[in-house]
Amino acid sequence: MKRVRSRIRLSLLSEFDPWGSPLCTCPFKFSLNPYTGCSIGCHYCYATAYIGLKPSTPKKALEARLLRDIARLPPGAIVNLGTSSDPYPPEEADIGLTRRALEALIPRGFRVLVTTKGVIYAMRDLDLLAAGNAAVTPTITMLDEGLSRLVEPMAPSPKERLWAVREASGAGVPVGVRLDPVIPYVNDDPSMLEELVARIAEAGARMIVTSTYKARPDNLARMRRALGAEGEKLYRLYKEKGVRLHGYIYLPEPMRKTLLEPVRRAAARHGLEFATCREGNWGREWFTAGSCDGSHLIPLRIEPQRSEGRSGVRLDEWLK
Repeated sequence: MKRVRSRIRLSLLSEFDPWGSPLCTCPFKFSLNPYTGCSIGCHYCYATAYIGLKPSTPKKALEARLLRDIARLPPGAIVNLGTSSDPYPPEEADIGLTRRALEALIPRGFRVLVTTKGVIYAMRDLDLLAAGNAAVTPTITMLDEGLSRLVEPMAPSPKERLWAVREASGAGVPVGVRLDPVIPYVNDDPSMLEELVARIAEAGARMIVTSTYKARPDNLARMRRALGAEGEKLYRLYKEKGVRLHGYIYLPEPMRKTLLEPVRRAAARHGLEFATCREGNWGREWFTAGSCDGSHLIPLRIEPQRSEGRSGVRLDEWLK
């Protein structure tokens, strides 16, 4: 997908553009990461290649910078929290930076999409999310709590994340779950994937977004160390079969289709919308959802506000 870069400079927000990858099918949107670094520390994380391995650290002067930026955005623009650093790390319970970002965005009618492995949103922020133009797309990769602890060491347990899906859905917040990534020898067992999708549907989610594990040298080395014999098999598979594609090591297309087909079948069986993430043309052909990122789930509950100043341009003006 061709990306158009704006001439308007922002301080905190950025236009979402995963390194210009033509495989990305996301609609035009803005990224907001209240923290840099990520305490959740998933071994398969792609973002560590550029944000490094460090705890979640609050960005300086976030509120003032955010208010300046959103005054320049098109009314009703999509703002996706958590595209590289989780907006609900453990630190958020005390710091409340993401909460303050929501308090700035939601009353102004921006369309907010929250991507997270955390559960604090369901414990504390449903009052805001349920009243606004908002949806959440939590990540749940497996049901095995021991295995999850190995590869997602500081994330809430799968059981806790399913609870958060149920709470959000029950409060009227649309939920689309990211079963992402599906990793060979780790969470690729078809019966396990079927059970996970069934539990996700039971919790009230409306869609599934999935993708295969796309390796980078740093995360592949972490996975190799964390998983013992299975990590060695994973390492050899990507070294011997993997192909470099847009900054990642991908498995060949037939293998990726085999990995994701159980998720697609299960989603159809349980009446969930389905999408893939950066898998190419064949992945697009599998879509039954209105977007790959869940942004189509966002309801319009608050009319978007136009800034009184020279900012607040329309989206078509922004892209010129």
